[in-house]
Amino acid sequence: MTFIDSIILFGIMALLAALPSSSVALVVARSATLGPANGIAVGIGIVLGDLLFIALAIAGLSAVAEVLGSFFVVVKMIGGLYLIWLGVKLMTANSAPLQAPFSSNQPKSLVTSLMAGFALTLGDIKAILFYASLFPVFIDLAAIDIRDILLIVAITIIAVGGVKVAYALLGAKVASIARDHRFTGVYQKTIGGVMIGTGSYLIFKT
Repeated sequence: MTFIDSIILFGIMALLAALPSSSVALVVARSATLGPANGIAVGIGIVLGDLLFIALAIAGLSAVAEVLGSFFVVVKMIGGLYLIWLGVKLMTANSAPLQAPFSSNQPKSLVTSLMAGFALTLGDIKAILFYASLFPVFIDLAAIDIRDILLIVAITIIAVGGVKVAYALLGAKVASIARDHRFTGVYQKTIGGVMIGTGSYLIFKT
């Protein structure tokens, strides 16, 4: 994976992590009601869930690339179309206020917050499809090595974890901003455009 590819992957993952969602709502809710440490713990749980999905996506795609060889281009095309579909859905979806998926009256435990973030991420099975679609853009999965894997892990921790920590530290301020439907709608359309561009780039590369 080249330096430019790493920067682009980092940017996409950071933007998606910042997109108003149930995971952001959980981080903000736990942080605003129980303190920033609980919000950060939720963020750690979310990152752990993402890393698990990433491991599954890389392992699965590497196996497919090895078995199918040149036919793996079909998988890349499907991945590109999936990213474009996600982008169109984001651009056409109605914005909605953030709603925490778990009650803020949960036990005031950092472990509870971490497990809540991890469980929430594991419940989003679409995440593995997203990662499976995204990685062929940046990585030669037929020749992936430990350096690429460590780089992806580092990008995920910094991009996703950094955004969630920022949300946790800002807490109540983010909660009030998130109620602005106009802000949410503009952000959704921006991320949707990024997804469409990434999917188109993947198809073009194949």
